[in-house]
Formats: sequence, C-alpha cells, structure tokens
Amino acid sequence: MADELSSLCGGLPPELCEQLLKEQQFIKIRLDRRKFGKEVTIIEGLSDDINELKEIASMLKTKLATGGTVKNGRIELRGDHRHRVKKLLIEMGYPPENIIIID
Repeated sequence: MADELSSLCGGLPPELCEQLLKEQQFIKIRLDRRKFGKEVTIIEGLSDDINELKEIASMLKTKLATGGTVKNGRIELRGDHRHRVKKLLIEMGYPPENIIIID
C-alpha cells in the first residue's frame, strides 16, 4: 500500500491521499446463503492489504455485534447486514456512489 500511495499521490498529505484511494474503490455488498439457510454478508472491493481488511472487519464486527472473518480478499459477516454495512462504510469516508448492494 505504501508503494501505491507514493505512486498515486506524489507529494500529497497522507490524509488526502487516503481519501483519494477510498474514492477509487468500487465496493460490492451481497448476501450469500450457506448450509442450513445461514446468511452471510460478503463485502468485496475494499482493499488488497490484508491488515487493513482485518482492521475494517474488526470495526464492522464490533459495531454490528456479529461474528465474521476475512477470506480471499473479502470480509464475511454472519447475518444479513447489507444496509447497515453501507451506512458504516459511508461514515468511514467511502463515497456512497461507489458502494453497491447486490440483492
């Protein structure tokens, strides 16, 4: 991510650069049904950095009071939290027009 920041942002301040990266991401939120009818909310397109994904997942799990994990570059949360996740991501600074909920 540090290489991506330096190549993309040049001499911009880190806060501005981080916001620029958030605006370039296209996030998909969808619901998956697993064994025995269990629902899992899948969030894709956030980041390639596993540590950043784990940090975001931890925050979402805390705010939503649910379990979840980071697998294959995406966040998986137990239950149907699609609309609540979108609101939380917008609060985190991701632009609403870049967040798509797939029904």
